Formats: sequence, C-alpha cells, structure tokens
Amino acid sequence: MNLLRTTIKFLASTYLNLQTKKNTGYIPVSGKVIDSEELVNMIDASLDMWLTTGRFNKEFEKELRNFFEHKYALTVNSGSSANLLAFSALTSNQLGERQIKAGDEVICVAAGFPTTVNPIIQNSCVPVFVDINKETHNIAVEQIEEALSEKTKAIFIAHTLGNPFDLKAIKEICNQKNLWLIEDNCDALGSEFDSKLTGTWGDIATLSFYPAHHITTGEGGAVLTSNSELYKILLSMRDWGRDCWCPSGKDNTCGKRFSYQLGNLEQGYDHKYIYSHIGYNLKISDMQAACGLAQIKKVRGFINKRKENFKYLYQGLEKYQEYFYLPVKNELSDPSWFGFPITLKENLSFNRVDLVSFLEEQGIGTRLLFGGNLLRQPAYLNHDFKFRVRDSRLLNNIDIDDFIYELLPNTDYVAANTFWVGLYHGLDKSDLDKILMAFDTFKENRLLN
Repeated sequence: MNLLRTTIKFLASTYLNLQTKKNTGYIPVSGKVIDSEELVNMIDASLDMWLTTGRFNKEFEKELRNFFEHKYALTVNSGSSANLLAFSALTSNQLGERQIKAGDEVICVAAGFPTTVNPIIQNSCVPVFVDINKETHNIAVEQIEEALSEKTKAIFIAHTLGNPFDLKAIKEICNQKNLWLIEDNCDALGSEFDSKLTGTWGDIATLSFYPAHHITTGEGGAVLTSNSELYKILLSMRDWGRDCWCPSGKDNTCGKRFSYQLGNLEQGYDHKYIYSHIGYNLKISDMQAACGLAQIKKVRGFINKRKENFKYLYQGLEKYQEYFYLPVKNELSDPSWFGFPITLKENLSFNRVDLVSFLEEQGIGTRLLFGGNLLRQPAYLNHDFKFRVRDSRLLNNIDIDDFIYELLPNTDYVAANTFWVGLYHGLDKSDLDKILMAFDTFKENRLLN
C-alpha cells in the first residue's frame, strides 16, 4: 500500500510539472503560487479519506504556532470566519467582567473590508468609526481618545494592505483602558512592527488563506492567541460551541465523558453533546490543511518577494508623486505588503475611473480599497444597527447624513481616490515593468497634464 501511495503521488507530481502554464498577458493584483508539493500533500490527505481536520491540520497549526511564536493556533474555514470567531469569543460569559455584551462599543474604521466590522454588528455591539490617515490608510490614532466612552470594550482593526497600524500607540491605549485588541492580520502575514510580528501584539489575531493572500489553502483562515482562557473559548465556539475538547475522531479524552453535570442537564449527560457557547462549525478539511502545510514552509520566501516587489514599484512610481500619494509606513514598521496602494491627489485633470480603466485596458489588474467607506455601502444603509462616529452621539442607519461623513473626511477621500495594483510573490520583474510602463504610457498620452 505504501508503494502504491508513493507511486500515485509521484505520477501526480509528474503530471503537474508537465503542464504548460498559460500566460494570458494580464497582470492580476493577487494570486496563488503553488506547485507539486501542495498537490502531493493534498493527494496524500485525500488518500486518507479523512475529510475533516486530521493529521495534516495538526501539523499545519503547529507550524503556524511556531512561525508566530504563539501558544495556540486554530484553523478555520475563512479569514472572515476567523474574525467572527475572534470577536464572538470575547462575548463569552466565562470572561466575567471583561465579557463584551450587547450594546458595548468597539473602536473600528469604515475604510476596509466589511468582515472586520460585521462581527461587531452581528453580536449586537456598537461599532465606533474613527477616521484614517490618507497616506498610511490606517486608523488615525490621535482620534481614538475622543471616540472612547465608558462602554468601549475593544479595538478591532486591520493592518491595511499589510501596512501595520501604530501598534505601540494602540497597545498603550488598550493597556490604559483595559480594552481587548483584535488584530485583523489577514493582509499582513509576515509584517513587523518594532521588530515584532504583527499578529502577536493583540489578545487575538486573525489570518486569511484565501488564494489572494500570502499563503493559501483555497478557502481558509486561522485564529491566533497565547491566552489559554481565550483558546478554550475559541475552540469551543469553532467546534459547534461544545464543552468537550476531544479532537475529531476521539472520544473521552478527559476520562470523564459520562461524569459531568452542567446547565440543567441530567447527571452523566454525554459530554460530547454538552454546549457551553452559542457556536458554529468553522473547521477546515484536512486536504486544505495539507495545502497550507506546504505553503507555510515557503512563506519566508513569499514575504521577501513581496517586499522586493514593493520596493521596485515604489522606485518606479516616485517620479509621479506630483499626482499621487504613494504609501507611507510607520518608521517602526516593516510591512509584508498585500498590495501597492495609490491615492490620487487633489485637483487633477483626471479621476480614478480614468486611470484604472486605462490600466485595465493595458492588462493591469486593479482593486479599490475594499469597501471604501462602509457607511456608504447599501448593506449598511439598509441594515438597522446602532453606531457612533468618533465623538458623535449614538446613531443608526437612518441618521446617516452629510454630518456623519464630514467626521470621516480621509475615509471618504480614500473611498473616492484610492486604488491598488498587485505586487504578490507570483509577479516577476517583467510583470512589474509592464505595470510601470502602463503609467508611463498614461503620462505620454498627456492624461496627466
């Protein structure tokens, strides 16, 4: 059987290596970089016919813990699920006075991806939106103080496009005010702040392994923490909310499966079916974990390539700073960039649609800064939830007017004027030269004059 298994994996690897990769001429903003190692791992996992989390996931979680030097790593089925799980864990009644309850407030930003904000709303809490910096695209730290109230319990924000927010300042605020800090690290795997990895500063951090990200499992993500109390809650909520901690396929790890009396259940009720939290099933399959295991072993090379590509693009676009705000990082940070953001300056003879349409016509992929200003999005205009903006009173969606938008001027500016191009580790110098040449062509056509 072992010989047969080895033969199957060898033939699959040979098949993949013989395939001719198609070059479409289009430069995407992101993409996966996988080879026969991922394929062989996935086939190996499929031959086990163990379709939920198993031996590959156990090893993948171990590699994630080692990379971040965290005590715990839990894989989930997406980065969005990671965010939902991370925030929901903080609503557990097992946290006592630090439990986040309905009506409590959470500092966040409206310029970003919706699933960093959605868990706050879905847990009946109040998002408090703070503006961003126009050049870093991260939270304006100086505005946080005026956004705080007696109800503030947490700060939940992302490192925008891999560019770390000011972790020292944010962490100091959290320590002073006894706030939870959730780092949405989905776009920032490998970024550092003050020589320490992002994703290791907060109480909980999240990762995404969607194909657009630094490493991929197809669909997938992870939650990281070094807090043993939070880990137990996260594990429970990820696995249906159950009180039992047995791994998949295992029974009676504690040796007391029929000895518990919890809730109003009868004495001896099967511990595998006792639920201590309102939870979900957010696990990934072992085949996904097998892909991730091959990816994480290459991650340092991926990170370095992204940094090199960013530097090359920046040097090529510096000459256009008359027209663009190019990305700025904190002096203490070393970003592992997700994309290269570009923001149009004021009073130009062209707008963002002109430029991104031209780039797309030239075969250069572009994306906007995710949701732009989420408070302008139809989902939030049509959903009855309570929120605040900086130091404003408690509002709901029917109260959104120009006054609210005036409190988020940079968020609105970025929503109207920012886009990004790719620099992911699958792009080489010729791809980057094509991107830069497209900007040169735009200039030569006098569209910048």
